[in-house]
Amino acid sequence: MTFFKEADAISGKQAKAFATINGRVEELFYAKSLEATIEKNKVDVPVLGKTNTPQRSAGWSGSGSLTVYYVTSVFRQLMRTYIQTGQDFWFDLMIVNEQPGSSTGKQTTFLKGCNLDSVIAARFDATSDDMLEEELPFTFNDYDIKDQFKTITGA
Repeated sequence: MTFFKEADAISGKQAKAFATINGRVEELFYAKSLEATIEKNKVDVPVLGKTNTPQRSAGWSGSGSLTVYYVTSVFRQLMRTYIQTGQDFWFDLMIVNEQPGSSTGKQTTFLKGCNLDSVIAARFDATSDDMLEEELPFTFNDYDIKDQFKTITGA
């Protein structure tokens, strides 16, 4: 029987993330978490003689959420420019997952054409001992994997 080797598990704390905004690369060392999801858009395909309604894929959409410590004005400033000029903005995200000592290697994922849904304009909380953070929901329109995890064999 083969078992998963705990040394191959990937810690999220070892990740790195970078945003390319207007040609400038910003390391997101102040990020806490990121999750991006690709969802297939499906349409019904009714078929004569079947009691179920089969579906088929008809596209996809990408969305995600980036949680950061409340220590940067970069995204607020982009939103401010949009408010003042009506000129929308897009950026790319690169996420690297790699765990030293793991035989899985690394995975480098690109989320392209990211567009923020909302930002927090201002924030404080005098009742909390927690550090301030903000969640940045976004959509993306392209996706690529540059480096892929290696196939693991177990022990």
